[in-house]
Amino acid sequence: MTSPSSPVEAADPFTAPFGTLFGDKITIARMEAGDEYRYSGSAEPMENFSLHPATHALHYGSTCFEGMKAFRQDDGSLAIFRLDDHVQRLAKTVAQLYMSVPDVELVTTMIVDAAEANAAHTPDAPGSLYLRPTLLGTQVNIGAAATPSNSALFYVFASPVGDYFAGGVRPLTIHVETETPRTTPQFGRAKAGANYAMALGPTLDAKARHGADQVLFASGGDVTETGAANFFLVDSDRVITRELDDSFLHGVTRSSVLALATDLGYEVEERRISLDELREWASRGEAFLSGTAAIIAPVGTLKLEGDTVRFGDGQPGPNTLRLRDSLTDIQVGAATDSHQWLTPIAG
Repeated sequence: MTSPSSPVEAADPFTAPFGTLFGDKITIARMEAGDEYRYSGSAEPMENFSLHPATHALHYGSTCFEGMKAFRQDDGSLAIFRLDDHVQRLAKTVAQLYMSVPDVELVTTMIVDAAEANAAHTPDAPGSLYLRPTLLGTQVNIGAAATPSNSALFYVFASPVGDYFAGGVRPLTIHVETETPRTTPQFGRAKAGANYAMALGPTLDAKARHGADQVLFASGGDVTETGAANFFLVDSDRVITRELDDSFLHGVTRSSVLALATDLGYEVEERRISLDELREWASRGEAFLSGTAAIIAPVGTLKLEGDTVRFGDGQPGPNTLRLRDSLTDIQVGAATDSHQWLTPIAG
């Protein structure tokens, strides 16, 4: 296992910052001049690679990625959660960048190979092996701002991780941003690097000015998502989240939560959420975030238009924890995988 600066043999993913430890194997495929992606067929040592200073991705944003997790199962085996759905979403993002989309079977093989090659670094639950497929446009041409890259580098590496938010399952403080949009309306569902860059300024400002963990974007009073997760309201009867459109990322964990909520007997509502409803809901319900990294993270407090709005007593609510437990039990093989979300792999 490696850190960004030096080899680490026995680092603890539960104390190291999320995403700073890495497995020692990587899978790599290259595509040149619009040809097919070529993969050696096996993982290789995780090492730095070089890029030409005029590489397309460095200048014109032709880069995208996915994030998924492999979990150590109760019986000691290893399984990737919702592999096929993440692969399909990656293909859609690459297509939005107008680059050649790698074959679905190739992408799946490379993800599985990377996971199996780094399986020994997978921590026990509640930890996991975070898998990061990444694609870069590598055409060397600074005159190609208005054309997609005709060459690309696709690779998959692994990071042993604990909790995304420091402190484990704790209530988050969220600043509601009512002026700055999350991203451009036509590009919100693309898991591209530029989309995350757009959220960086508001997130840093919210942390500095409001002590917030994240930002909930609600430009014009219309709630969408945070900088890295989807947003939900829940009480003992209903689960509510923003209806899908092109203004925000269509979370794989989001769809998992909605399926499990239905299984558990909740009424599911996908619709718009107003700021007034946020205030009203806080007096009687709960809120949480969902995402591959965060899984399900409870929201305790909103910083909204100068007010501090607390959900209940500000602590994780029973419905949020019920949904989280239902999801994590499936991820680690402690509950029946009735939706067939797990892909078993060697490890």
